Amino acid sequence: MLTLLTFFAFTLQTVVLLPIDELEHTKDSLKTVKERIDEKKAVLVDVRELVEWNDGHIEGAVHLPWRDLQDKFDEKALREKLPKDTIVYTHCMVGYRSLKAGKIIAKYGYEVRPLKSGYKELLEAGFKNEKK
Repeated sequence: MLTLLTFFAFTLQTVVLLPIDELEHTKDSLKTVKERIDEKKAVLVDVRELVEWNDGHIEGAVHLPWRDLQDKFDEKALREKLPKDTIVYTHCMVGYRSLKAGKIIAKYGYEVRPLKSGYKELLEAGFKNEKK
């Protein structure tokens, strides 16, 4: 529980201290997002931290934690995880990290559409839960 509280304190601090970049949340409906993913025209990227991912995640999602994207990923590593010619939908818990991660991924030439909807909203919209 302490780890989760620490994480949320960090996230709140980050939200307050860092400005939102020019990338905006997608206007695509969750129905459209799900259809594109099912048709292999898009991929869902979960940018939440490992502790959040381990608590449950969307089936078929790629896990690229925002913090790792900032520190550990380069173009080669990203290409190993993401197909180049598909739409990349990023998601987190409330939409802030999806924007920040989306900006990082977009600089490598990907078409990124950050979701404002978080994990719980995706489940409510019919995405399947996968828990490891």
